[in-house]
Amino acid sequence: MAKILFVMTGASYWVLNDGTRYATGYWAEEFAAPYKAFTEAGHEVVVATPNGVTPTVDMMSLRPSMAGGEQVALDLEAVIRSAEVMRRPLQLSDVRLEDYDAVYLPGGHGPMSDLWLDADAGRILTAQLASGKPLAIVCHAPAAILSTRIHGESPFKGYRITAFTNEEEEAVGLASKAPWLLETELKEKIGVEFSGGGLWQPYMVEDRNLITGQNPASAAVVAERLLKVLV
Repeated sequence: MAKILFVMTGASYWVLNDGTRYATGYWAEEFAAPYKAFTEAGHEVVVATPNGVTPTVDMMSLRPSMAGGEQVALDLEAVIRSAEVMRRPLQLSDVRLEDYDAVYLPGGHGPMSDLWLDADAGRILTAQLASGKPLAIVCHAPAAILSTRIHGESPFKGYRITAFTNEEEEAVGLASKAPWLLETELKEKIGVEFSGGGLWQPYMVEDRNLITGQNPASAAVVAERLLKVLV
């Protein structure tokens, strides 16, 4: 049995260009699908957030129109409700990486609000990358890679990755309102080799011990890959 650390956003809103607060958090599918896959395979999941706050689900991700149907939305909600680990998160500052076999970061717009400049998230990602143990990051959660910079340099420079694309941000109507765009920042500020698949299609990139997924539909694919790596 492996022990998997979920590094999650603690944000419940994201401040847009015009100063308005956009209600957000983590995206339901990106937590629930991997959590269900890992726990059903017998692995233990531990959740950690900035300051140990209880993660907020982005309510839009539980709408049947966004989740892929009424039953899918109900199933996601049931997984989240049953996940006791969500009620007792660790503080990121208290995480001892040697206790875990893998690290996973689900997205939602929340990480664009907090994890992108969280020093503890930066420390955890940097150490996990260097350890050679699996590091999996999905959708908007690669924003946390921005927190790994020291004097402008990141250990993720040159890595092949994917994340929520500018095209997808345009499609949800937030590109013009966002303070910054994730794909652009990762390419320009980190120097990653970025690639994306089709709009809303599952797409995964693996480079050494780093596994990244493009969007919510990619979470299950990334989880499946992580399970194989952990065997």
